[in-house]
Amino acid sequence: MKKTNLLLILTFCSTFLAIGQTKVPFIEDLLAKMTIEEKIGQLNLVTPGGGIATGSVVSSNVEEKIKAAKVGGMFGISGPKKLKIAQDFAVNDTRLKIPLFFGSDVIHGYKTTFPIPLATASSWDMDLIKKMAETAALEATADGINWNFSPMVDVARDPRWGRIAEGAGEDPYLGSAIAKAMVHGYQGNNLTAKNTMLATVKHFALYGAAEAGRDYNSVDMSRTKMFNQYLPPYKAGIDAGAASIMTSFNDVDGIPASGNKWLLTDLLRKKWGFKGFVVSDYTSVNEMIAHGLGDLQDVSALSLKAGLDMDMVGEGFLTTLKKSLDEGRVTEEEITNACRRILEAKYKLGLFDDPYKYIDAKRPKKDILTKKSKTLAREAAKRSFVLFKNHNNILPLSKTAKIALVGPLANNKNNMLGTWAPTGDPQLSIPILNGFKNVASKAKITYAKGANITDDTELAKKVNVFGTRVDIDKRSSEELLQEALDLAKTSDVVVAVVGEASEMSGEAASRTDISIPNSQKRLIQELVKTGKPVVLVLMSGRPLTIEEEFNLPVSILQVWHPGIEAGNAVADVIFGDYNPSGKLTATWPRNVGQIPIYHSIKNTGRPAPSPAFEKFKSNYLDVKNAPLLPFGYGLSYTSFKYSNINLSKKEIAQGEDVTVSVTVKNTGNFDGEEVVQLYLRDVVRSITPPMRQLKGFKKVFLKKGESKTVELVLTADDLKFYNSTLDFVAEPGDFEIFVGTNSNAQLKATLTLK
Repeated sequence: MKKTNLLLILTFCSTFLAIGQTKVPFIEDLLAKMTIEEKIGQLNLVTPGGGIATGSVVSSNVEEKIKAAKVGGMFGISGPKKLKIAQDFAVNDTRLKIPLFFGSDVIHGYKTTFPIPLATASSWDMDLIKKMAETAALEATADGINWNFSPMVDVARDPRWGRIAEGAGEDPYLGSAIAKAMVHGYQGNNLTAKNTMLATVKHFALYGAAEAGRDYNSVDMSRTKMFNQYLPPYKAGIDAGAASIMTSFNDVDGIPASGNKWLLTDLLRKKWGFKGFVVSDYTSVNEMIAHGLGDLQDVSALSLKAGLDMDMVGEGFLTTLKKSLDEGRVTEEEITNACRRILEAKYKLGLFDDPYKYIDAKRPKKDILTKKSKTLAREAAKRSFVLFKNHNNILPLSKTAKIALVGPLANNKNNMLGTWAPTGDPQLSIPILNGFKNVASKAKITYAKGANITDDTELAKKVNVFGTRVDIDKRSSEELLQEALDLAKTSDVVVAVVGEASEMSGEAASRTDISIPNSQKRLIQELVKTGKPVVLVLMSGRPLTIEEEFNLPVSILQVWHPGIEAGNAVADVIFGDYNPSGKLTATWPRNVGQIPIYHSIKNTGRPAPSPAFEKFKSNYLDVKNAPLLPFGYGLSYTSFKYSNINLSKKEIAQGEDVTVSVTVKNTGNFDGEEVVQLYLRDVVRSITPPMRQLKGFKKVFLKKGESKTVELVLTADDLKFYNSTLDFVAEPGDFEIFVGTNSNAQLKATLTLK
């Protein structure tokens, strides 16, 4: 927008104050000029549809509502041309000319789609995660978006829940570090900069603990578990400066989050000091009717009074708050406070100075899908892969080998991006076959599909709701299988790319059976029977139950849904250009009967110390207690040895830190990276302690044969927990410290807190 035109608007509208005037007077002056209807309008978030709608409704008559000052923000729309039209309606056709802000779900990249968040968490690399968030913000703001519905920081310990793909996994310590990195990446140091955007910590709260892993289901847990295990990542995001919070769909202590005053006011604002604004998730206010809390007017009034500021899509605020005000069910002060927080966010973005600052027709070409962003996507993907098995050390493969590349995901663009990539284009992704040819041009690579992702046509229909993810081949299962076996028999090695379609995980994609589909199981079994070395490249958006496959004589590389550079990144690792260094951030169960399963479990009064079954001990008749793969697990092409654990002090006073040092040596034949992990056990305390809690980690690079002393600082707060009265305390006594390569670490030292 030209400066002269902007000045005319500012002169015409007495709401806009002179440059240099402080924030509070500006907002207060604007509020004083607003009618109650205009204030309520700012609390309305709409979507015109056309993108991915995560509910059964989209907004209607959006243009008319904007012109009538009944809209505060929009999502589901992007691009300078479209957004300028919408902003014109707000700035030119309303009395007070209050600009809109524009939101989007930029969950793991914008147009440059990075691996799913569960994958990038497996990198344990906070600098990398921050860079991805910075790049996502650069691209999204280039397309006019200035508010991001990310990061998703829900702790998730049930892999049946599809949205485990969108978060950091099961651990609050690691999840907190990732929440901080992502908020800093999105918002930067200056929210008025054109390449930064508002971050939204979601879903507040406890969404990842939905009963039975069924999306949107109820949650019921103790306050001590809540504060110690589930709330820390939300608080970390808030402490990092997140501008907004999104509520969850579930209830907390029997009251849905969007109408929960204890959650949104007593905890969030009074205890934690949150100063930003709170937005509902998609129609979650309206959904409180189904929860049994009243009609639309009832639940809208309840939500406002609880501390909710903005209603996403449902329009309960828009259509009922004035009536509730007239009837004395809400106050004008409550409406004004909510409106103030929305206006403050727009002020922080600089939208009152220039409503069009994010709308620049030149930026998309300059800042989106650049060579730099694609290089970062490739780096992020390969650093997130987790090596489960390297049978007979077959990996890395020779770049001159004769390779049979098979599987329904081996030459497939539609499933590389993963779930919740609404702004990415699957057709721009690099399939595994193309990546192999790019990286190992001298290898003789043949390809066969081998099997469908699933032969279940009903499941395919459910998965294909946002486009074709499962393509049922016209050929019979026998024909597909035989083609793959024929190639395998004439190859040096078989690489089978198998697993989940991208939409078999994600929102509304809960599964009770999280094994590899039967069509692919058969393919794997028959390939093994050929006697050729078999490498499984496994794709998924969640931990799977793969004990059957794990026990076969195969190698397994878990690559998640790797994003736009999928094929190149997978080839980098398979052919040894990069040594895998990822570590699991969610435990992999042996079967669904063990779920929920996670590393920070508590002991029982009848623990089962050995894997063998013991009557009257806490164990199963039919399976070991231990998971198939523990939290923090991940192999390398090389090997590492830990020794010489030392503490800077063996006894400390309250408030003191301690440095833990350990020697790590690369004892293998490849240079490589290792994630050194520190776990803590409070031996005796006033409420039952977890057997192990992650309290530190560091990713280090070692050349083959090299040793390093790695130091990890255990802070005074790391020894604290929320007790039965929810005080954050460290109690005197002994603490066992374990350091190693995963949550089963055995190297041990003891610290005493006086």
